[in-house]
Amino acid sequence: MHRLQHGADIFAGKAEDFAYSRLGNPTSAVFEQRIAALEGGAAALPASSGEAARWMAIAALAMAGENIVASATISEETYTMFKYRLPTQGITVTFIDINDTDSIRNAIDEKTRAVYIESISSLGLQIADISAVASVAHAAGVPLVVDNTAGVAGYLIRPIDHGADIVINSTSEWVTGTGTTVSGIVVDSGKFPWKTNSSRFPHLTEPSPGYHGMNFVEQFGNIAYILYMRMAILRDGGPCLNPFAASFALAGLGSLSPRVDRHNSNALSLAAWLQMNEKVAKVVFPGLTTHRTFSRTKKYLRQNAGYGAVLYFGLQEGGAEKVAALVDNLKLIKLSNGLGTPQTLIYLPEGRSASREGIKDADDAIVRVSVGLEHIVSPTRHT
Repeated sequence: MHRLQHGADIFAGKAEDFAYSRLGNPTSAVFEQRIAALEGGAAALPASSGEAARWMAIAALAMAGENIVASATISEETYTMFKYRLPTQGITVTFIDINDTDSIRNAIDEKTRAVYIESISSLGLQIADISAVASVAHAAGVPLVVDNTAGVAGYLIRPIDHGADIVINSTSEWVTGTGTTVSGIVVDSGKFPWKTNSSRFPHLTEPSPGYHGMNFVEQFGNIAYILYMRMAILRDGGPCLNPFAASFALAGLGSLSPRVDRHNSNALSLAAWLQMNEKVAKVVFPGLTTHRTFSRTKKYLRQNAGYGAVLYFGLQEGGAEKVAALVDNLKLIKLSNGLGTPQTLIYLPEGRSASREGIKDADDAIVRVSVGLEHIVSPTRHT
């Protein structure tokens, strides 16, 4: 800040500069600009973690007494937040099957403020029919929020190109690429007509009592949502990304292409190998023609970018005990619930999906593999 008026303009959102690190800093600003460009968005806001980014995205849309509609196959941590944490803030969540557009349409009511899905679901690795879900959401006057962590910040899938309004990434995984730093980010497409749907979003289209009567849509136009998130949600909640973590994420972006290509090619090779193994009962991977959403790969996945780097498999015999024995006897592959690290990781969900709304036929004997950067012979020969 150079002069008193300059400082006042910064805090009022009238000048683009830095005044307080919780609201932004030069390093995180570069990070948000690059992720916004990768995703094809108008603006972005980083957060201290992927979960913090998810919370901010919802907190900037829904208030107490309102609700969101969400996929039943989202990640464990997101499901827990939506099922148990958001209701304590007065926000309820209806879980639906993302492949059933009628159920999505029927779940939306006058209090709904968003439809929330994952580009590739954490459970089942289903590629969402983003454009179909977006059409349903937009017809009802609500934005579509897509967690694109598995789509690697637009490298594999660009949800905004298919109608998504808001995109979230946990950048702790493939973007940073080392498993050493936690971060997340929210991207605003700049395309949702907030003013047209003002009855659902008065905090964006009417004077804001928490910000000197500012009308965010009038002040900031198509990026009103992300600026409200920065100036209200981030200001008051404080889950900011520190400059050091932002620098790690930026360093990861520099090697994103070769790393993700290797992750994805390794995953396809491992999935094919497991599919041919007589001890394996089933393999779940979007790149296999047997996968239930394989037909969507051509539409949504970037050509020649691969099919992601996560797969599930189950054994022919022994159930959960046999799977536990397999996991305990691995030598090179590490037991961890992480994703996107150079080292291949294995994780046993332990049937946590069995009690979820909208989930059927949960399988305790299936494991998840986050395929790393090793030479593909290594995880298959020395497991």
